[in-house]
This record gives sequence, C-alpha cells and structure tokens, in this order.
Amino acid sequence: MVHTTSNFLKLNAAIPKSIVGICAFFIGCIAGYGQDTWTNKSRILPDKLRQVPTTLTLSHSPNPNYPELATNADTKSKYVWKHSTTVCSPAQDVKIVEGGSFVWYSPSGWMKNMQLSKSDFAKRFNCPGGVLKKGKCYTFAKNYRYGNKLYGGDALWYVIAKDKKGNYYKGFGIIETEGGLKNG
Repeated sequence: MVHTTSNFLKLNAAIPKSIVGICAFFIGCIAGYGQDTWTNKSRILPDKLRQVPTTLTLSHSPNPNYPELATNADTKSKYVWKHSTTVCSPAQDVKIVEGGSFVWYSPSGWMKNMQLSKSDFAKRFNCPGGVLKKGKCYTFAKNYRYGNKLYGGDALWYVIAKDKKGNYYKGFGIIETEGGLKNG
C-alpha cells in the first residue's frame, strides 16, 4: 500500500468506526453480564434457585446489618458490615453441592456475587466433609463485607445440597445491608 494523504485519511476515518464497534460490543457484554442470573423479573428468586424444594434454613445475624468504622488491622477498608450466616438441615443429612450469594445494589436486580464449592463451603461454615447433619446448624461466623464507601443493598445467600437418593434441596436467606452508620 502506498502511503498517501488520502489513504491515511481513509484509514483514520475507519479506525474510529472500528473502535466504536468494539466498544459497543464490550459494553453490551458487560451490560448483559449476570442477566442470565435472573431472567424472569416477575419472580423473586434467581433462576438457579427456582423449582428446587426449600427444606434447609439459612439466616443472618444481625439483620438488618449496619456498617461500622473498621478498626481491624487486617483491612484497609474504612467500613465493615459484620454479620454471621447460619444454615441448618432440620429433616435429614444432606451433602453440600454449592453455596453462595447474589447481590442487589441497583435497579438491575439480582447479580451473581459469590459461589462456594463444597470444600469452600465446608471451610467457611465449619461443616466437616460438606455434610449438613440432621438437626445441626453450621455458621460462617465472620461473613463480613468491607468497603470504603457507605452503600446499602441486599444479598441473597443460598445453599444447594442433595440427599442420599440424589434429590436436591435449597435454603436461602436475604440480608439487608444498610448504607448508613446506625448511630451516625
């Protein structure tokens, strides 16, 4: 290709269109990220949790949850939302398949947040072998959220487990994290 002024101008005119196209593609991908999480906005639960029987209990304490000024040396964050999460299987022994959470901080609704494997769940909830024993509760004692800005939002924590016959069950609970200091 001979480099002339007209070729240079044509090339420069084409570059912005290409960049705009690429940017539009990535913005579309980002905007759509997580939207497969909750496709039916007329239903309250994300898709993953719908049509799975609820037999496990999951709760958070304290709830609602207010931020505090962080004083712990192991974080550089200004604020901490301190709470614990407890899960129980009242009816039978079940093996954890996964656990995790979705968050709701904007009009977009539920977005993927955290997904815990069986081993991650077992470690955080002090649940040996990832088995929830009938009538026993397991607690993620320091299920803390850290941040440098005060903002509220909700988190839907869930657990999915299966019994010896291969039947799946869930438990879920919403924690309300508030955007202002309780006494501030």
